[in-house]
Amino acid sequence: MPVSPLAPAAFPDLPVIDGVRFATAMAGVKYKNRTDVMLAELAEGSTIAGVFTRSATRSANVLDCQAKNGKTQAGRAAIIVNSGNSNAFTGGRGVEAVDALCAGVAEQMGIDADRVFTSSTGVIGEPLPYERITAKIGELVDNLDPVGIAPAAKAIMTTDTFPKGASTTITVDGKPVKIAGIAKGSGMIAPDMATMLVYIFTDAKIGYDALQQALSQLTDRTFNCITVDSDTSTSDTLLIGATGASGVDVTGNDDFVAALHDVMLDLSHQVVRDGEGASKFVEITVTGAQDDQDAFKVAMATANSPLVKTAIAGEDANWGRVVMAVGKSGAYADRDKLSIRFGDIVVAENGWRAPNYSEDDASAYMKNQNLVIGVDLGLGSGKATVWTCDLTYEYIRINADYRS
Repeated sequence: MPVSPLAPAAFPDLPVIDGVRFATAMAGVKYKNRTDVMLAELAEGSTIAGVFTRSATRSANVLDCQAKNGKTQAGRAAIIVNSGNSNAFTGGRGVEAVDALCAGVAEQMGIDADRVFTSSTGVIGEPLPYERITAKIGELVDNLDPVGIAPAAKAIMTTDTFPKGASTTITVDGKPVKIAGIAKGSGMIAPDMATMLVYIFTDAKIGYDALQQALSQLTDRTFNCITVDSDTSTSDTLLIGATGASGVDVTGNDDFVAALHDVMLDLSHQVVRDGEGASKFVEITVTGAQDDQDAFKVAMATANSPLVKTAIAGEDANWGRVVMAVGKSGAYADRDKLSIRFGDIVVAENGWRAPNYSEDDASAYMKNQNLVIGVDLGLGSGKATVWTCDLTYEYIRINADYRS
């Protein structure tokens, strides 16, 4: 599969996070001759927090992680992830798989099973051949390495065309604090309190309550503001582990929260840039709504509209489709106060085509890879920004034969 034209030039050079080690293996869950399992070990005393999909058909892995989240913060911890099979809609077999994976990791690593978190991603409704994974746990434990985060990012990919990573380092009280994260996601992207699969690690010292609060708030400003195809996965999981190895307490530290936001926003944008078949990265900004909630409704209605997305794919400056999306959003709107911009080009204002509108200028703008659509409702101070991609023939090709 060709790499997305919106991909970064290369996988970033992520810093080693003290207190975290990684390993990968070829278990043959679905894919042949490629790594499809990753294990991350977090040192004694690590704090783990998470956000998860609210799908009513979420996987056994998600339900298990939710039950464990915040339950105990004692001892070492582990995260084990497989690609190729989501272990979703698999009934009792799904629970059996999760229990076996947790027990296997706990035994091999000498940790409490309540400190083992699992994720599975891939096809829905097929029993997970977990025996193939448990057979590799010993190998994974033996190969744990502090510099293994890049291979881990590759092992969790499914229809992704490139591995996703982001990091930053800040100074707190004169000492460095590092944050690094990896993600997978390409299709079935419309998160609800999480996204695809995301794992973030930091050497900061912070308690569970503060870490969970920051993560939940930042998710609503990053991963919950992206969409590829309006479909929310059964497996969406975002876990963050703070090892405390730096010795720097960041509880209540605004600089740490801002740095974590930057890493999360970077990863969320990479997911959109790897949207299945994507050729355009689109920012949709809505202003002038009665409140932020209405602004978000308009932004997501526009971002999720197949008509808007296919017009973008065809480089068609069809701003009438944006008018349609505003109208169907459920937000309060007044036709005669509505304005729309493509980049800096005003295409419609005061409920009518802009007097100076140029089809040639608008069409030329649509040829860019990175686009900004602005909508002003002219009603109040509500605002929201979301990110999406176009909808191309390639998206249909990928998803028409995903199981074959």
